[in-house]
Parts: sequence; structure tokens; C-alpha cells
Amino acid sequence: MTSLYYVCFALVQLPLGVALDRFGARRVTSSMMLITVGGCLLFASASSLASAALGRALIGVGMATVLMGAMQIFSQWFPSNRVATVSGFMTGLSSLGGMLASTPLSWMNETLGWRVIFLSMAPLVLLSAVALVVIVRERKPETPPTQPVAARTQVGFSQIFRDSRFWRIGMTCFFLFGTMQAVQSLWAGPYLFDVLRLGSIEVGNVLLALNIGLVIGYFNSGWLSDRYGVLPVVIIVGVFFLFCLLSLALLGLWMPVSLIMLVLAIFGFCGSFNMVLLSQVRTMFPPEMTGRALTAVNMLAFVGTALLQWAMGVIIGLFEPSADGHYPVSAYTTVFLLIAVAFGLALSWYMTLRREKPVSQSVVAS
Repeated sequence: MTSLYYVCFALVQLPLGVALDRFGARRVTSSMMLITVGGCLLFASASSLASAALGRALIGVGMATVLMGAMQIFSQWFPSNRVATVSGFMTGLSSLGGMLASTPLSWMNETLGWRVIFLSMAPLVLLSAVALVVIVRERKPETPPTQPVAARTQVGFSQIFRDSRFWRIGMTCFFLFGTMQAVQSLWAGPYLFDVLRLGSIEVGNVLLALNIGLVIGYFNSGWLSDRYGVLPVVIIVGVFFLFCLLSLALLGLWMPVSLIMLVLAIFGFCGSFNMVLLSQVRTMFPPEMTGRALTAVNMLAFVGTALLQWAMGVIIGLFEPSADGHYPVSAYTTVFLLIAVAFGLALSWYMTLRREKPVSQSVVAS
């Protein structure tokens, strides 16, 4: 049921891109958030697994447009050399909010119950949707639309999917974001439990380091990319991310907890740079295709999360656990080495973008 959020998030990305380009981010985002409101109410009142799963799915569908809608509006309001900075800052705020919400939500769950939590979320999401309609505008008042709506909708995804630049960015995002999310949301805990034999409190402390690195990365990834260029920054970060994967695969058993914390903090920091890949793909296509290009890459990111999360479990499950329930170190060595090889190939292909050029300013202006 938990994975339904990611699955639905990914499935809705392509039609969402069409809607964003045709109707604009303000109307689409606020309308989709109403689906989240319904999902929260359904989940809060669920009397069966099926109704709870449907509520969870609706929450994922409704939330799928928030990031993409924001990035599309940022591209209209800010110059190209500031979009990554603003997008990274926004994502940093969201990650910080997630960290700060952990303890209050745990307290609410213990005292009020999870139904009350989701019931209280519905009016908050509704107020946010109303605020978008009232406050947000698609573009600066003095900036006309890039093309008439009818012209924008004639461009399909085929042009994007035929472009090798999209796949070089998309596959890097697939493994960078997908691996980071799979490890952060599921496999970091079992790794620490099985390889280092840490207790629950120690595992929590190590995971906190990963999350802190992730938040720091989101706040700084956009600024670094706008200052030094997306391509060189992603290449450098990708090399460090690869180093972290190899360290977890080959050195985890011999590293002290303090060093594991540092490696996972760097891992989280590097994983946050998926955001700048979204801003990079925006420069590869004309403005009337922004929504579709963004959502297509974002779809690959969330498909990567779902597939890698599942694949890691399949590979680890091939190994026999010990009598006390611990999977062997070789299971995690195998899975992290395989991911490291796959990510290394994707990063090598991404490096060839150095020979490519973004859409010219004349095209953008048109």
C-alpha cells in the first residue's frame, strides 16, 4: 500500500505534462490537490485495506503535480540562471518540513491516531489549493504567453522521447534519485541492521545523518549548479555518489559507525542533485514543451524508485539469512555493486552531453 503513492505518482506524470502545457500550472496544480483532499478523507475513514489503498493512491495522484507545477511557474518568473537555485531552495524547504514533521506526527499518532492526522490534513491541503488560485500567477504581468494554447498542445511526447539528450538526463535521474530514495526510504535500515548489527537507536542516528545531508544538498544544489553549471556539478556529484555506493558495497563491514554516517551524509547530499537534472532538461526543449519534458524525467525518477526498491529486495532475498534473521554481508555487497555499475554506465553516457548545446535564446524567446 505504501508503494502505491510512488506508483501513482509516476503513472500520472505524462498526462500531467500535457495538462500543464495546455491549461497552466496554477489551475492544474490547484485542481489536482482537490484529489488529495478526497484521498485524505477516504484514507481517514477507510474500513478495509482496499479503501485505504484507494485513498493512498488518490493522495499520490493529487500530489504528483505540486513539484512539476512549481518548476514550470519558476521557469516563467525567474531567469534561466536562477531556476535551479529557486527549485532547490523549495525542495530543501519541503525536505526540512518532512524532518520537522517526524516527531510531531509521531506524537499525534500516539495521542490522536492516524485517522485524525489524515482528517486534519484534508483542510490544510484545501487551503493550500485555494491560496494557489488566489495568489499565484502563471507569469509576470508584462510577459505574454510564449505561444497560443492551441499551438502548445500540438507538440507530443514523441519529440522528447526521440531525443537522446532526454534519455541521458533521464537515466541519470533514474539511478541517482531512484537509488537514493530506495536506500533512504527502505534499505538503509536493514543494511545497518544486518551488516553493522546496529540497534534501533543507532540506526535512527545514522539515518538522521543521511537526511541532514539530503536537506543540505537540496538547499545548495541549485545554487551550485547555477553558479558553476549543471553539467560539471552533476558529473562531480555523480562521482562522489558512485564512491559512496562502492564504499557501502566493499567497506561497510570494516567502517566505524562515524564513517558510515559520513558516507551516508555524502550519499544523501549527492542524491539531492536530481532536482538540477529537472532544471537542465528544461533548457533542452522550447518553452511550450516545458511541462512535458519535466514530467517525463520525473516519471523516470519515480519509476526508478519503485523498480530499484523492489529489485534490491529481490536480490537480497536470493541469499539465505542467518538463524537470527540477518542477511549476509555478501547480499548487500552484490546489490550495491550492481547498482554502482548501472549508475556508472548512466553517468558515463550523461557525460557526453558536454558536446551538446541547450536550446538557443532565440528559440526560447520565440
